Amino acid sequence: MEFDLVEKEPLEVKAMLDANKSDIMLLDVREQWEYDLCHIPNSIHIPLSDITTRISELQKSDPIIIICHNGRRSLNIGLELITKGFDNVINLKGGVDQWADDIDNTMAKYGIKEIIENS
Repeated sequence: MEFDLVEKEPLEVKAMLDANKSDIMLLDVREQWEYDLCHIPNSIHIPLSDITTRISELQKSDPIIIICHNGRRSLNIGLELITKGFDNVINLKGGVDQWADDIDNTMAKYGIKEIIENS
C-alpha cells in the first residue's frame, strides 16, 4: 500500500497559518538542542524519538504540519503517521532552514558543524 504525504513550501504554510491558526498543529520533531536554537512560533516540540510514546497527544483529524531541519526527518515521520490513521499530515518542505530563508530571516540557522557538536 502506498501513502502520499502532502508537502508544502514555507510560503504556503505561512498562508495557511495566517488564514486559520486555531486548527493547525505545528509539530517540530527535531532534537531538543535544535528546537532551543530556533523554532517556528507556536510549534509543539515532540522529538522524533518520542513520537510513538506521545502519539496520543496528536489528533488524527486535525491538520498537522511536521517540521524538522530540512524536511527529511519530518517526511519520514509524516509517512509513519499516515500509516497509523492520520489523514491530514503536511510536511514543511525544506524545514526550518527554508523557513528562515523564506519567512523569518532573523531565525538562527545551523549546519553540519552544530550537528556534529551536539551529537
